[in-house]
Amino acid sequence: MVPMLILASQSATRKALLQQAGLVFSCQPASIDERSLEEAVIAAGGDGRDVAQHLSKRKAAAVAADHPGAIVIGADQTLSLGTELLHKPADRTAAVTQLDHLRGKTHRLHAAVALVRDDVLLWSGVETAELTLRDFTAQERDDVLAREGDAILSSVGGYRLEGPSIRLFETVTGDYFTILGLPLLPLLAALRSFAPETLT
Repeated sequence: MVPMLILASQSATRKALLQQAGLVFSCQPASIDERSLEEAVIAAGGDGRDVAQHLSKRKAAAVAADHPGAIVIGADQTLSLGTELLHKPADRTAAVTQLDHLRGKTHRLHAAVALVRDDVLLWSGVETAELTLRDFTAQERDDVLAREGDAILSSVGGYRLEGPSIRLFETVTGDYFTILGLPLLPLLAALRSFAPETLT
């Protein structure tokens, strides 16, 4: 019998990536206190990469506890600007502030993913991409935000590389799927190794 495959996320982008890869799965967001867990990792000397990896594991474990025998995919993404961690903007005003803060600078996106069955961590990985925004004008920024609408509020950076926000970028280095928030190729490799039946 093929085990249930569950994505511990409500991200439309992650869901679409898995669907496009031909996986059959269900979605159940994890109920965890992300900010408290993040603070604990930082207090212990961790950075954005460590936070993403820790949260992906905790999300997967939380959902796996409710679904015995299921293979659960936990994922998380963080944005580091130097030692500073940025989060999803709460509204358009916050998005403007965040984009202005990132303008002309290079930041890093860390995307982590974990596989958990019952109380066992089968695998985890984290990938990093570097992105540099142009020194764009306020008019260019506002035009992009108008085109994007509320979609950018679901992005840790306040932008969507797969949308009009690409106009604001100067360079991008790293895996595209990592930038979207799910290191898809390492995940598929892990499923082939630890749960090949989920790929049939």
